[in-house]
Amino acid sequence: MSRRSGILEFAVLGLLRESPMHGYELRKRLNTSLGVFRAFSYGTLYPCLKTLVASGWLIEEPGNTPEDALAAPLSGRRAKIVYRLTAEGKEHFEDLLSQTGPDAYEDEHFAARFAFFGQTSRDVRMRVLEGRRSRLEERLEKMRASLARTRERLDDYTLELQRHGMESVEREVRWLNELIESERAGRDQQRPGSDGSAQQDSTSGESGGLPRPGDTPGPDPSDDTAT
Repeated sequence: MSRRSGILEFAVLGLLRESPMHGYELRKRLNTSLGVFRAFSYGTLYPCLKTLVASGWLIEEPGNTPEDALAAPLSGRRAKIVYRLTAEGKEHFEDLLSQTGPDAYEDEHFAARFAFFGQTSRDVRMRVLEGRRSRLEERLEKMRASLARTRERLDDYTLELQRHGMESVEREVRWLNELIESERAGRDQQRPGSDGSAQQDSTSGESGGLPRPGDTPGPDPSDDTAT
C-alpha cells in the first residue's frame, strides 16, 4: 500500500465513522474538510472504497432517499450506493488513531490525523504533536545550515524563496507549541482535585482547551462541481 492510499483509507474510515455516505458525499467532504485531498478524483476514491469493502471494513447499501429510489427508472443509472462502516472497520480505524509512528508526523499524513483529533485520545494527540514539532525543528535546522552555506551564491529572489520556506516552518512550529501547551493545560485541568474527587480521564477525546476557531490555520474550502 502506498503512503497516499493509506492516508486516503484512513480519512475515508474517519468520515464514515461519523455517518454513512454516498461516494459523491465522501469526495466532497474529503475536498472541503481535508485540503490534502483537493486534487484527487473518483478514479482514486472508488478503488479505495472497493478495497475497504473487500477487507470487511465497509459495507455497501442501496440509497434509501426518494431521489435514490427514482434514479434507476428515470435515468437508467444505478441508484447511489451508500457506504457504511462495519464494527470491524470502526475497530480498525480506532487502531489507526492510536498509532504514533513516524508516518503520523509527515506533511500529508499529519494533516489527515489532525482533522480527526476530536476522535483521538489526548495522550495520542500529544505524541503526534510533539513528534511533528520535532520533525519540523530538524527540518528547520537543516534549512538554516543549508542557507548559511549557500547564501553568497544565491541571487536575491532565490534567497527570498529560501527565507519564505523557513518562515513557513517557523510559523508551524509556533502553532504546534501553542497546541501542545493547550493540551498540557487541559490535561492538568483533568487531574484529580485537592478534595480527592475523580476527574475525567485524561485519555478522553476532550479538546483540552484548544485555541478557539480562527486561532489556528485550517484547509481552505474548495467547491466541488464534479458530477
